Amino acid sequence: MTLNDRSTAKSLLETRRSGRPRDLVGPGPSDDELRRILTIASRTPDHGQLVPYRFVIVGSDQRETLAKLYTRALAIAEPDAPAAKVAKAIANANAAPTLVVLVSKPVPGHKIPIFEQEQTCGAAGMNFLHAATALGYAAGWITGWPATNPTVSGAFCGEGERIAGFLYVGTPATPLEERNRPPLNSFATPWEPPAN
Repeated sequence: MTLNDRSTAKSLLETRRSGRPRDLVGPGPSDDELRRILTIASRTPDHGQLVPYRFVIVGSDQRETLAKLYTRALAIAEPDAPAAKVAKAIANANAAPTLVVLVSKPVPGHKIPIFEQEQTCGAAGMNFLHAATALGYAAGWITGWPATNPTVSGAFCGEGERIAGFLYVGTPATPLEERNRPPLNSFATPWEPPAN
């Protein structure tokens, strides 16, 4: 099986594989391609048309600033953080040619439940990965400690928002490898109505 086979829409969906951000190199998407990826990402189920998500593009010239933010956030939250953790944070800030932060921004007090709005955000993130793959790139979605760290969140999120993930896009430095997939019967079962 060829991973990320773009020969048909079906084969793309059947073979899509994320890339590890640290293994993604240039070229990444052009500005026009990134706009196209983001436009495709917005074609997501969205009950009430609330658009309960945002994409924040971190420019290539902003990566060192992001690395400094991560370093400062770790120093505050974990003053004794091992050097390896700090180095990994700096590497993540500089990984892949393109980095977009997905922010969940649910509308509070709306008749559409927050849970449903968060599902829309997740669907937009998945569409982003599909779109990047369809354009010939590989993409990875990670969270980790920066997604919930108040210093990092404060740099990306407004009131009531939170980071849903960091989306990295680029070209795999080495061929992607398939991972284990669960058997169908472990996650899809017939309904068994409750006994009366």
